[in-house]
Amino acid sequence: MATTVEVMADAFKEAGTPFLVGHPGGESVELMEAARQRDMRFILMKQETAGAMLASTWGEITGSPGVCLSTRGPGAANMVNGVAYAALDRAPLIVLTDRYSQPAQEVGLRQRIDQLALYAPLVKWGTTVDARTIRQQLRRAIRTATAPAPGPVQFDIPQSETMKDATELVAEPPLSPNLLSPEPDTKALQPLMDRIGAARKPVLLAGLGVFWDKASAELVRLAEALGAPVLVTSKCKGAIPEDHPLRAGCIIGGLIERQLVMESDLIIAVGLDAVELQPKAWPYTIPVVALSSTPSLDALVPAQIEVLGNLKTLLGKVAALSSGGNWGEKAASIFRTDVANALNTPSTGLSPQRTVELARAVLPRETVATCDAGASRLLVVQKWQSYGPREFLTSNGLGSMGYAVPGALGARLAYPDRPVVAFTGDGGFLMAVADLQTSVRENLPIIVIVFDDREIGLIRVKQEIKGIPRHGVGIGGCDWEKIAQGFGADGTTVDTENGLQDAIGAALRSGRTTVIGVRIDGSGYVDQFNALREL
Repeated sequence: MATTVEVMADAFKEAGTPFLVGHPGGESVELMEAARQRDMRFILMKQETAGAMLASTWGEITGSPGVCLSTRGPGAANMVNGVAYAALDRAPLIVLTDRYSQPAQEVGLRQRIDQLALYAPLVKWGTTVDARTIRQQLRRAIRTATAPAPGPVQFDIPQSETMKDATELVAEPPLSPNLLSPEPDTKALQPLMDRIGAARKPVLLAGLGVFWDKASAELVRLAEALGAPVLVTSKCKGAIPEDHPLRAGCIIGGLIERQLVMESDLIIAVGLDAVELQPKAWPYTIPVVALSSTPSLDALVPAQIEVLGNLKTLLGKVAALSSGGNWGEKAASIFRTDVANALNTPSTGLSPQRTVELARAVLPRETVATCDAGASRLLVVQKWQSYGPREFLTSNGLGSMGYAVPGALGARLAYPDRPVVAFTGDGGFLMAVADLQTSVRENLPIIVIVFDDREIGLIRVKQEIKGIPRHGVGIGGCDWEKIAQGFGADGTTVDTENGLQDAIGAALRSGRTTVIGVRIDGSGYVDQFNALREL
């Protein structure tokens, strides 16, 4: 009979995730050994939050739940922000936290916190492992983590349960459900089709639900059938190739996109999740219809008609029944030009927006990019072009700094044969710098482009907009070459266009983890924010 940890390792591998990641504790070693015996990799992170972000990113890209673990007490507490990322950025994640055996849990105090209560606000489900029920717990956990909207589940693992025999189930359900999505009935879709057919200038607003149902191609077919421009959330970049003539750009909750949306006479929301939008009231009186795989419970988007179903089959059917005009290409082109003009502020030296343009010009089309939170994120979201689903990864729902490096490592695991670039500010990079060593040790080469403006730029922008003197935001003094070399990576600092292009080219040729510190002039941030977005 298999032990509890053997059953767990088998389930994780069957679910499609061939590795564990994190910073282990004493109760984890039996599970790590069971995984090793099954040729599963263990990736030792230097920071628990980074481990959860790496595993979450793997889950986002592959659809298989990432698996992260920590020791009890301080490790579990330190992993919280990574689990919050999985919760608010909608990533399937299995969170494993060590725990004392029951007698010690009841009477001991040292390193004991209520870990189920700690994670309860963040996870879709939390449970304590029991050898008698572990097979059922695993099935519930994997189904819960991967069901729309995806998110984290937690296992608290008492030391006493790891090596017990796992009770067999009399009738064992499949690990994941075998779901069928029948084609929608044409008659049932008639109210929706009547509303779409009456529109002359529809606009598509697409979000994460498109990825959950692997419906990117169908989204493009619908846009082409309607001749409609497409705006996507920052998490949904690449759902329509960003060199497609109907691709307008990203929804950022700002003033500039309203010029495009207000020209339309129907908003078709596709797979929008409220966590992707700014926390403010819906700004449009234009009629809305919504297509989604999950009902809208937040009441943020005022859809007159809401159609539920698997988006791959639903969008395919709606596209086949649709026809439209040709306003979309011109409208999308004008919007792209307006955004570019708003971002192309003058600078002394190398600007952050020019940095992204040069990186996109040098790096291959199939490059996967991650992006940290901060002032530069707005520019990367708009300037970097992605051409396929899940080729651009960022923290939007949580908006966490320190994401770009562990996110890039997760992307490298999912895309082992493609270049991966991480865009990060100097502040965000320093939050995750230790896992440069993970990148080198685990042979997961990435290119890290650090926007070095020697400050926490976004806070400085907000200070300036509010008329508050610059205070408490300075960084500076970092030698990126020496930092990288200290972790066994390559590093360089550049401040010219040619220098940046040469550095990226060298990183591609070397195939080694490389840190490129780019000395930038961030003086245009305030004008860019004012032009694009309400603050």
